[in-house]
Amino acid sequence: MGTEAGARLGETVRELREAYEGGRTRSLAWRQSQLRGLLRLLKEKEVEAFQALHKDLGKHHAEAYRDEVGLLNKSANGALQQLGKWTAPERVWVPLVAWPATAQLVPEPLGVVLIFSCWNVPLGLSLEPLIGAIAAGNAVALKPSELSPCTAKFLADNIGRYVDPSAVKVVQGGPEVGEQLMEHRWDKVLFTGSPRIARSVMAAASRHLTPVALELGGKCPCIFDAMPGGRDLQVSVNRIIGGKWSSCAGQACIAIDYVLVEERFAPVLIKMLKSTLKRFFQEADHMARIVNERNFERLSSLLKDRAVAPSILHGGSMDAKNLYIEPTILLNPPLDSAIMTEEIFGPLLPIITVKKIEDSIAFVKARPKPLAIYAFTRDAALRRRIVDETSSGTVTFNDAVVQYAIDGLPFGGVGQSGFGQYHGKYSFEMFSHKKAIMKRGYLIELALRYPPWDERKVTLMRHLYRFNYFAFVLSFLGLRR
Repeated sequence: MGTEAGARLGETVRELREAYEGGRTRSLAWRQSQLRGLLRLLKEKEVEAFQALHKDLGKHHAEAYRDEVGLLNKSANGALQQLGKWTAPERVWVPLVAWPATAQLVPEPLGVVLIFSCWNVPLGLSLEPLIGAIAAGNAVALKPSELSPCTAKFLADNIGRYVDPSAVKVVQGGPEVGEQLMEHRWDKVLFTGSPRIARSVMAAASRHLTPVALELGGKCPCIFDAMPGGRDLQVSVNRIIGGKWSSCAGQACIAIDYVLVEERFAPVLIKMLKSTLKRFFQEADHMARIVNERNFERLSSLLKDRAVAPSILHGGSMDAKNLYIEPTILLNPPLDSAIMTEEIFGPLLPIITVKKIEDSIAFVKARPKPLAIYAFTRDAALRRRIVDETSSGTVTFNDAVVQYAIDGLPFGGVGQSGFGQYHGKYSFEMFSHKKAIMKRGYLIELALRYPPWDERKVTLMRHLYRFNYFAFVLSFLGLRR
């Protein structure tokens, strides 16, 4: 990055710091007005947002509304309705021995925060955390992904028209801009993307001891228990397809990466997947395209692997000109192949068979902790085992991906799938600090807390920590100096 561009970036950071230090982002009125501004943006610029998402990813406007615009409207409205409750001090119980005293937790903004969003849900992954950061009272720099340039430009052109441009700024650019941003001091950084880049973000943040939240994804498994034919089976297949191919063509961190199913039931599942795919995607534009040539080639190479190609049961055709890959089903590709060791992030679905469905738990446990585990089953015992014996950011039974839309559930990973949680109140808390405040009176003073020491004081302290009320009464009745 040139000297002039670096200077402009430094000026941007300085303006954000001044806006925050000036104090106006802390007021409830300011926060509410910014959230209303975002809602106006989503309403007045909805068509432009759809156009940007279609140019970047080929998203149908119905998918764009379902996964991005509609969810953002819900999130911003929810934050507006709940903001007074979120910002209210939280009373904390104080033991009698400390009486008279009060204690509370007061949420305060962290300061100036930086959000790196990702290209696959470029509007949602930009504005969802922005809603929380604004609600918490921060000044914010938003760095959208350069791999979704139309959406990045849409945000840069419009954010400053609907929210306070001195306290919320969009910074466009490629990796060099991200690196330059990380040279500055921030009070919190949220990064959504790949583990490779996340390591660089964390290394850079460590220079300023900046706290970081990472949203990284991983290989999300789907455990599919055998079930009789009928409506429930068809609904389950519908939801698997929705959780794989209908979410940005599988280019989503919470998309189903592979399915585990019993050998005896695999033919039934595969047959229904094929027929339902044909019904769902009669129109080519009803599924998003691959984001760019590099990712198209990466996915193509997964299918062209000589060890993998024989496992293709359905699909596999590719259109490089239009960056389109047909929904593809594979049966038992080699477990050491790239398609089973790397996050797929595309419209390819391996089906892995097991002798009995309980074996799927050991299969999942033997691999890095995923962002989400999905399981379709009526078996309560299996559900309990999945919850008790596996670790993941979320577990969803009998559906896929929809947990992202539930504000009452925190969204985030564990282990290699990331750390930090947001959505709804959790977004507010991600960008807040809970300040502990205690106030005591002077009516009572316990001498046993001070020297000189003797065994009587030790005995009283033992009672104090075991029986708060009893120790308090004894001290109040005169056993103090």
